Amino acid sequence: MLIGAVLYALFGYQPVAEEPTPTINEPVQTEINIPVDQQTMQADASDAFYAMEGLEIPARIQGRSERLLQRTNYTVSYNMRMNIPNWVAWDIKREEVSEELQRNDTFVPDPEINASRAVTTEDYTGSGYDRGHMCPAGDNKWDKQAMAESFLFTNVCPQNHGLNKYEWNDLEIQCREWAQEYGAVDIVCGPLYSGVGEQKTIGKGRVWVPQAFFKVILCRQGKPKAIGFIYRNEGVKQSREEALRSVDEIEALTGIDFFPALDDAVENRIEANASLSEW
Repeated sequence: MLIGAVLYALFGYQPVAEEPTPTINEPVQTEINIPVDQQTMQADASDAFYAMEGLEIPARIQGRSERLLQRTNYTVSYNMRMNIPNWVAWDIKREEVSEELQRNDTFVPDPEINASRAVTTEDYTGSGYDRGHMCPAGDNKWDKQAMAESFLFTNVCPQNHGLNKYEWNDLEIQCREWAQEYGAVDIVCGPLYSGVGEQKTIGKGRVWVPQAFFKVILCRQGKPKAIGFIYRNEGVKQSREEALRSVDEIEALTGIDFFPALDDAVENRIEANASLSEW
């Protein structure tokens, strides 16, 4: 809790409190079979490690609304109470970055969410917030279906326009550059809330507005490493150094266990520190 206290003092964030699972007429949880053999993952970063699928998927969240939705290029943990993701996870491969499929810019309700509950463009109209991608369109230029799915509202959060256009976009570009350099990277991102004061919403109170966003990145190439970032959901200049966090710090704030399929020795080492110089 010391980490949470320090970051609360700096930015007003504290570990996410548990919230009741909503009563709805559709399943809140959907199981996804992730082909990860945790027994074969060894601390020496073997060939099995590099070939593992689904390594980016966090552990299931306890005490919070979570509906898992599997897409062509990403998995989303969707919060039916907040009407935004808890997290979105995916990987980027070098060969995918080089593709140049045209962005479609058509945001649509998710067909897997009951129409009476699904978020639409109307919820964002006049709100002053961008429809901020979690898994960005730029990471989906290799497949037409993947591109279309990146514009589902279950992959979107209300995001300050300045953050969306500058710092967040710059970090998305950086992740693609790391994928080109290292061959692939695994990514998880999502919203953060302070738990202090009245919660801001849009869409007639349906859609929660995050106070900040997190992103954690894992590189398996060579000696495995991980890094994290937190950006306030504000239109002010925020340096990458200021946003830099360890994965452990972000886990303490979100209550989410990232990269749980990693060998414990590897996970403990790479999640404890964050250094831009290693990247």
